[in-house]
Amino acid sequence: MTNEDIKKIVLETGLITEEKLKEVEELAKDNGESFEEEVVNQGLMSDENLGQLIADSKGYHYVNLKNTEIEDEALAVIPEVVAKNQMAIAYSIAGDTLKVAMHDPGNLDFIHLLEKKGSKFIEPYFATLRDLKQALNKYRKNITEEFDDIMKVNVEEAKKSAKAEDLPVIKIADTLLAYAYQNGASDIHLEPYEKKSLVRYRIDGVLHDVVDLPKKVHDLLITRFKILAKLRIDEHRAAQDGKLQFMTEDGRVDVRVSIVPITEGEKVVMRLLSAKNRQYRLESLGFSDKDLKIVSKAIKKPHGMILATGPTGSGKTTTLYAILYVVNSREVNISTVEDPVEYDMEGVNQIQVNRTTDLTFANGLRSLLRQDPDIIMVGEIRDEETANIAINAAMTGHLVLSTLHTNDAATTIPRFMDMGAEPFLVSSTINVVIAQRLVRKNCVKCMASYTITYEELVKSLTAPMIAQTLGKKKSYRFYQSKGCAVCHHSGYRGRMGIYEVLEVTPAIKEMIMQRANADEIKVQAIKEGMTTILEDGIQKVASGQTTIEEILRVSKE
Repeated sequence: MTNEDIKKIVLETGLITEEKLKEVEELAKDNGESFEEEVVNQGLMSDENLGQLIADSKGYHYVNLKNTEIEDEALAVIPEVVAKNQMAIAYSIAGDTLKVAMHDPGNLDFIHLLEKKGSKFIEPYFATLRDLKQALNKYRKNITEEFDDIMKVNVEEAKKSAKAEDLPVIKIADTLLAYAYQNGASDIHLEPYEKKSLVRYRIDGVLHDVVDLPKKVHDLLITRFKILAKLRIDEHRAAQDGKLQFMTEDGRVDVRVSIVPITEGEKVVMRLLSAKNRQYRLESLGFSDKDLKIVSKAIKKPHGMILATGPTGSGKTTTLYAILYVVNSREVNISTVEDPVEYDMEGVNQIQVNRTTDLTFANGLRSLLRQDPDIIMVGEIRDEETANIAINAAMTGHLVLSTLHTNDAATTIPRFMDMGAEPFLVSSTINVVIAQRLVRKNCVKCMASYTITYEELVKSLTAPMIAQTLGKKKSYRFYQSKGCAVCHHSGYRGRMGIYEVLEVTPAIKEMIMQRANADEIKVQAIKEGMTTILEDGIQKVASGQTTIEEILRVSKE
């Protein structure tokens, strides 16, 4: 497929302009990416949608490998070197038919070669480059086998030696990082115990035990990660924070490193920050059509505040980055103050909070106002000083984006007043408050429907909530995934947001002026059509996207 072929296919959808595609083509050259991958990297279209479009235009069958189990027997048919060279992977054998995902299903020479070699009929499917690259990682051994091989090389030397540069330790460290990235982990935990070191990965928000390592290897690994993150290797009693990078086939991955001393030694937690895994599109985050319209309307306003609230790890920063992606253009000056700067965004001036130089959120925000900004993002409003500067910035013609830690949208408004903000300033500056949580999505590969009676459902949800969101029936049809190789037998794959979007309407402005409490504001917002987090979650359960258990796990209501 040439770039022109893909451009033509995408243009026919009417969703993206020719000028934007030319811009993406230039970016692809600069970043050393294929044009096809850059369209997805820039968030213009999902990889699955683009793949389906290309396949349809060429008359090929399409396969989404992310949601397809790759059988070991089929994988072994094509050697790894050949698979990478041809960008093709065999994924299923059914009788005398071998299903092969290819980036070029029109490569008849390769298809005939496979038929000759395996005496099977080849059924070719189109798969995207991004999908194939990820699927080719299936050739790797699992992490336990890989560590076993590494330890066999020189396990005694790795245990006894004090050198962090020992080859086995370097291999273990590299394998830890690479395997975490390939499995979509957001965090790596390396925890010391009395007789072992435990490696855990956080995947889709849940921690999973991965492998046990000998205790003596733990200290060597900590030293290795300290060297990579440019931290002091002779400091064992104080907490340290740093950053390291490693390369994958998809490009550079930044890793935020935190090391703290605990009773059994030093524990390290590493947060993987890969910009390519992050899709900055509001449409893909899980907003309902109604909520998306409210947020989109607020984004178009030249001034005021858009606030994202929720507990740590609820996706607030992702929401703000998605909004920044929408407003980011050459005509506006966008500046941010963050702690830490998690993702580099081209065209945005990003400031890292640094308490040792007294560069706090408040001081950084104050400095930004002298930099002629149009749009400002403040990582978090956590004190009176920052709140007042942010409100004044919103009052003086700036669009301000920020986050707070409150449980729901309505509580955010009294919280501002608790921080000393005057009601008339709060009512005239806040445009929208987005409260959110993250839930795991059902794995589409192994998803199956089931029925639940009203009597069973009422044990989990209140009768009024059921009546309001699902209607009163004898039974309801929901969906749950059983667990398969694609989702690592967890039943879930990927995450999405559930939201509560509070628009500050004239009626709510009047209530703020009268210092109404959070409960009164919430009642009015619901009266005006606001969907609560729990209601939004139940609607997503009804549509098969997630489960009741997930909604109750994160909403705690």
